[in-house]
Amino acid sequence: MRQGRAAEMALGGVLGAFAVMIQYLGGFIPIATYLCPGIAILLCWVVVRRCGNRVAWAWYAAVAVLSLLLGPNKEAAGVFLALGYYPILKPRLDKAKLGILGKLLVFNVSICAFYGVLIYFTGLEAVIGESPELGNAMLVILLVMGNITFFLLDYLLTLLNRRMRRREKTDE
Repeated sequence: MRQGRAAEMALGGVLGAFAVMIQYLGGFIPIATYLCPGIAILLCWVVVRRCGNRVAWAWYAAVAVLSLLLGPNKEAAGVFLALGYYPILKPRLDKAKLGILGKLLVFNVSICAFYGVLIYFTGLEAVIGESPELGNAMLVILLVMGNITFFLLDYLLTLLNRRMRRREKTDE
């Protein structure tokens, strides 16, 4: 059943407030720097499924801006800014000829651009690490771990999409 535009906007607003709250609370727990943007990305998937791409793009922009302005953890907000739109692009990337290479390209370009801005333009060399010798090695390790986490996120979104399709078929 198709929702009305007002219901879509209301759902987007409530889920947006919830995502910003998650991003805000993530500033209090160190490991949440990467966990909270992941949860917010899953909320974006809900917005895409229930409200469509148009509302999802507006939702993503609003959550990204509010997280950057209000969130205590700017790195977590930046990770969401760099990757929060992925559930919106995923259907197109699934159909693309590049397949997993296209997805990897999107992830790596986004995350490298974000950390490049964070490290070099804002002067936050502390992100690289305490010792210069381990700094580059740690960046490579973090990038590899980020790619693995991205694969897991992509797989989770694929499973959620399959489950929703099955559920929609049984509801018919």
